[in-house]
Amino acid sequence: STQSTGSRVSTQSTGGEASLIAHLSNAYYDVLDDDGDGTVDIDELKTMMKAFDVPQEAAYTFFEKADVNQSGKLERPELVHLFRKFWMEPYDSQWDGVYAYKY
Repeated sequence: STQSTGSRVSTQSTGGEASLIAHLSNAYYDVLDDDGDGTVDIDELKTMMKAFDVPQEAAYTFFEKADVNQSGKLERPELVHLFRKFWMEPYDSQWDGVYAYKY
């Protein structure tokens, strides 16, 4: 299970071994959180989209889907959830906008 421990997501799975998804997510989140406030805002997300040569408009679709609690910021567990969906779960077309497939 993924649990928030302060500003980082626990990298321990239920069996005690480190979760690769959590490690990658923590590293990615640290890069995205450019101002170091512990959240990712739309401008930080747009910077990431530009770095991956994805139209920055995709940031709005991604943000809308990712901001599950509608706080206006992406918290670490929200991003971990998306990465888990992307890397570990079967394809689901409802998430196409999140992964910029439509751009």
